[in-house]
Amino acid sequence: MHQEPLTLIGVSDISGRVRGKAVPSSDLPVRLKQGIGWTPTNVMITAFGPIGDTPFRGLGDILMLPAPETEVMVDFGADAVPEHFLLADIVNTDGTPWACCLRTFLKRAVEALRAAAGLCAYCAFEQEFVYLAAMTAFHNGYSFDAFRRQGAFGGVFMHALKAAGAEPECFLPEYAPGQYEVTCAPADDIAAADRAVIIRELARASAVRLGQRATFAPIIDPNGVGSGVHIHMSLRDRDGRPATHDPQRPFGLSELAAHFVAGILQHLPAICAVTAPSVISYIRLTPNRWAPTRINLVQQDREASIRICPIFERHGGSAASQFNFEFRVADATASPYLALGAIIWAGVDGIRRKLPLPKASTSGDEKMLPRSLDQALDLLAATREAKEWFGDVLLDAYIRHKRHEIALVRDLDPAEQCRRYAEVY
Repeated sequence: MHQEPLTLIGVSDISGRVRGKAVPSSDLPVRLKQGIGWTPTNVMITAFGPIGDTPFRGLGDILMLPAPETEVMVDFGADAVPEHFLLADIVNTDGTPWACCLRTFLKRAVEALRAAAGLCAYCAFEQEFVYLAAMTAFHNGYSFDAFRRQGAFGGVFMHALKAAGAEPECFLPEYAPGQYEVTCAPADDIAAADRAVIIRELARASAVRLGQRATFAPIIDPNGVGSGVHIHMSLRDRDGRPATHDPQRPFGLSELAAHFVAGILQHLPAICAVTAPSVISYIRLTPNRWAPTRINLVQQDREASIRICPIFERHGGSAASQFNFEFRVADATASPYLALGAIIWAGVDGIRRKLPLPKASTSGDEKMLPRSLDQALDLLAATREAKEWFGDVLLDAYIRHKRHEIALVRDLDPAEQCRRYAEVY
């Protein structure tokens, strides 16, 4: 049976899902120049499908313009359909960036950091997910047995990541039943976010080729342990030199890095609405789930909101090049472009205002993270700086989108909420 080779062109949207269109692969050179038509209201498609309160109605036309550097081509073998896709920016028909392009949102944050301090963010996304075929009734965390239960999936997945140039480093069984984590090498800001999207899609693609499913939902059992996204970050100057570490200062953070982290902590209650943007994100962010619950910066604490990571003695590697901090209040219902962009924007505000790190506190007097998406959205809407970060159009669209998502699952019990999110992520 003959088949026309197809290439997917897509965007990571407000729901954190990748949506787009397929074109004949032979037409790709033309599409790279001309783009492919898209509709503004598509950005309002919720995780579960229905479009609610849209500011765009049925009006307007925009274009997805593929980014050549994001091209992924993976051959899964003679008996499997290959995977070929590109991620895209969204532009107006005159070629200018569209107000609700999330990749542009991150680009603007990157430019703001460069303008404020001459720095860029060097990042890596650690991502957890559940391979449903490997689930058992009991926790089997980190064991060789848990690794064996995923069968061929890990090898197929790592092959796909290498073929895509994602530089995979480690694939491991995690704590929860059927849960795994993948880590890849760091990259500069936008490339790191592209890579995070690609990793999720290739995990799903690898599972499908094996007749199975992988889900990146924040938690699949309200009584269990969830899956997070941990964003490792350091700052580099225009020449690529590390600019995060100063061993003589608190937490080992350089002056600029301290201001950057202070900005993140200052705005963390609001940016939770972007980095942990689902109803069930806040089931995960509760005590005793290996997840943060307080707004804090702690040295080497895996329940901290921001963790200072350890430095290991390595041949030929300086302390400054290894040093990084880890943002842990995130999960895969967030578009990587939105999550990383919000973190950088908050850090830029810290640099502009020269915010100091908070004084050392104990767990008894630390402020708590928001307890629901509703609460986080209220805080985001009340944040004056967010209007600069997002722009009026995107901020309005984002809050409308998430309010409708809340309404779709508000009356469901937590178990059913988890089931529905697991189905779509």
